[in-house]
Amino acid sequence: MNVILVSSGRAGSRSIYLGGRQLILLMLLFLSLAAAAVLGVQHALVRGLPDGSMLAKSEVGKNKFERSSLDMLAVKLGEMQARVQRLDALGGRLVKLTGMKPSEFQFDQPPAQGGPLLSLSTISSATLVQQLDALMHVVDDRSDKLMALETLLMQDQLSQELLPSSPPLSDGVFTSNFGWRVDPFTGQSAMHEGVDFMAEAGTDIHAAAGGVVVYADTHPQYGNMIEVDHGNDIVTRYAHASKLLARVGQVVRRGEIVARVGSTGRSTGNHLHFEVRYKGIAQNPVRFLQNAAS
Repeated sequence: MNVILVSSGRAGSRSIYLGGRQLILLMLLFLSLAAAAVLGVQHALVRGLPDGSMLAKSEVGKNKFERSSLDMLAVKLGEMQARVQRLDALGGRLVKLTGMKPSEFQFDQPPAQGGPLLSLSTISSATLVQQLDALMHVVDDRSDKLMALETLLMQDQLSQELLPSSPPLSDGVFTSNFGWRVDPFTGQSAMHEGVDFMAEAGTDIHAAAGGVVVYADTHPQYGNMIEVDHGNDIVTRYAHASKLLARVGQVVRRGEIVARVGSTGRSTGNHLHFEVRYKGIAQNPVRFLQNAAS
């Protein structure tokens, strides 16, 4: 193959002969340059796009974010379950304190729900977390208020337990009221500061309310007498007993046996003289016993 070179600066021309070997080398050089150019363009294009490692890293980051969101929701769900269990327990205690039937509330069962399906919509994890946080604040607020209500109910129940409203005798006949009456010994009008219940000797005498025994001894007028302090300046007396069973300093519960009926002291026969005193002043015990029955 002859190649003729013509130069404008020179008058003549020059011819070059290329054999088969030289022609093949020239074609290889041309193909090499073309391949290099293509590779350069591809490299430039690839640099402008995210490579495989970047895509992989992006996918890993996305998975980590989703895993973190799920973990956060799991934690929130666990906290909500704990709070709901606490509310269920609190609700059960309140039902017992108020005397309501547990079947009316059924705290151990989820509330019944239903309705027609109108539309469906997706909710993001971020929105779900926000709603869980708001619900947790509401649950905490309701829990605090219910616990305050439980405290008030317990205080009221304790106050009722400390009021002498339980009959001191389970079997006895009411024979003498509180107030002015004819004294059985003198025949004159005298103040009777308690009520009398006639019963057989040895009949059990029960504490009208819980309290602490502050007196358990023989009195010249009351005979064998028990005196129980119920707090709030309220004291009860059980007089003319044949036997004292409680001792000074003993804590007694409502209905607990503290003595037995007798006829000691200033008495005409077997009976219980029962008094209620508030700040040292005798009160009509019947009022307390009637409140217990109502």
